[in-house]
Amino acid sequence: MSISRPLMASGRAMRLEIQRRASQIPPRFLAQHVRPLQHSTKQAAQAAAASQHEDQSARSQARPPPSNTPLSFPCLDASEQRTQQLASKRSQRSSLSGPEPSYTSGHTELFTSEQPLLLDWGGVLPSFTVAYETWGELNAEKSNAILLHTGLSASSHAHSTEKNPKPGWWEKFIGLGAPLDTNKYFVICTNVLGGCYGSTGPSSADPSAKGTSEEGRRWATRFPILTMQDMVRAQYKMLDWFGIEKLYASVGSSMGGMQSLAMAVLEKDRVVLMNDPAWASTRGNYYDSIPPHSGMKLAREIATVTYRSGPEWENRFGRRRADPSKPPALCPDFLIETYLDHAGEKWCLEYDANSLLYVSKAMDLFDLGAENMSLLDKSRRDNIWKLEHFQNATAEEVKDSCSLTLPDEPYEEQENSSDIMAASSDTKASHVQSGPPEDLIRGLSPMKDIPTLVLGVASDILFPAWQQREIAETLRRAGNRSVTHVELGEDRSLFGHDTFLLDLEGVGGEIRRFLG
Repeated sequence: MSISRPLMASGRAMRLEIQRRASQIPPRFLAQHVRPLQHSTKQAAQAAAASQHEDQSARSQARPPPSNTPLSFPCLDASEQRTQQLASKRSQRSSLSGPEPSYTSGHTELFTSEQPLLLDWGGVLPSFTVAYETWGELNAEKSNAILLHTGLSASSHAHSTEKNPKPGWWEKFIGLGAPLDTNKYFVICTNVLGGCYGSTGPSSADPSAKGTSEEGRRWATRFPILTMQDMVRAQYKMLDWFGIEKLYASVGSSMGGMQSLAMAVLEKDRVVLMNDPAWASTRGNYYDSIPPHSGMKLAREIATVTYRSGPEWENRFGRRRADPSKPPALCPDFLIETYLDHAGEKWCLEYDANSLLYVSKAMDLFDLGAENMSLLDKSRRDNIWKLEHFQNATAEEVKDSCSLTLPDEPYEEQENSSDIMAASSDTKASHVQSGPPEDLIRGLSPMKDIPTLVLGVASDILFPAWQQREIAETLRRAGNRSVTHVELGEDRSLFGHDTFLLDLEGVGGEIRRFLG
């Protein structure tokens, strides 16, 4: 290895300069300053250690003793705050009948019938209103009308209008060139009877109180029990007013599918909410006080879980927490919990609690089997006098006769379920051999000449695909030769029940092909 001469010369010069400067330092200074170098370093280290120990001791004395502090509950604080705000609004607007949540969906058209409407279970509406919206033009023959039925909580605002430009819940499915093409069809969407978006429901004024000291009171739980068929009869009254004798099509998903089936048949011839103190303490007559927002929020959260499929929830949220940097909490903490909490918060004052109970009950009662339809026909015949004598009848005479009688002995679980399982197996085996129930086949026989599209979604747990297969098979056995059955597998949609809102290609495409 070789080193260049300039570098060697530079090194020799540096050594000489160091020696020269060192020779200028007094010997006494060298003795006092240079020699004790290691000793002073040791003292400094000891001093630093002592100082550090004193700091730690001081911090230890200042820190409070460890304890288990109570958790905070922002979710409960928010609910209590909402109750206080509603109470405050009520006190500020004492001239009103109560707090007014934003139930309405925006501008709607109104059809009002002054003729009384007899309901399946014996109740009577002295008059009623149906709120609706339309898109497209009704042709001269009035033969291009499509009636679109809503789900449980949706409003008539399926698509934007000039008077209400806010996007609707089926915005992409309606319009020029859309599956419900407004170049070809006159599309009508109504708010269901019993709802709270403008059609007559529990939150509407009770006409029987007119001229009394209670004039202006709400129906509340005086509102009579409804069926899907009752909702459809109100829609038929509206269609008569339009002069529409026959629909081009009746379209509906979720609860709307129930209405669509009920309309086709007629053409030819819950607990969480009720346990909310605001509902229970008033027995549903809460319109002059605080609405049951906590129960509504929880009901919505529970329902939202069923609107999508398990795999879809897993893909979106998994087990991720909203903020992993913070300790776990009992309030919504996982990302899915915060999503459901937000869904409940957003909706708890947007829909009337009694409407939810009544419309949900109508869904529970939905049965187009021949036996049930015969039962309802008898009920209507037995109560027809209420229409004939409505003007002179007393309130007691026309009161809804529906009541609940609890059994004397509560249901007890069987110690041995083998008999139940055996009976269940026999029923399943019988169904496999014979197909759909004969009672349902007879009930749907009025639809034998009506072309029908039945669309199921494999990931839907609310209206499972096997039920849609059963409907299609039942219609065919009833003599319908124009049944189109489509099932979207999980390879096409994991959106579950909400597929009808989101899958424009799958759902919209099938509707477009079916309508031609």
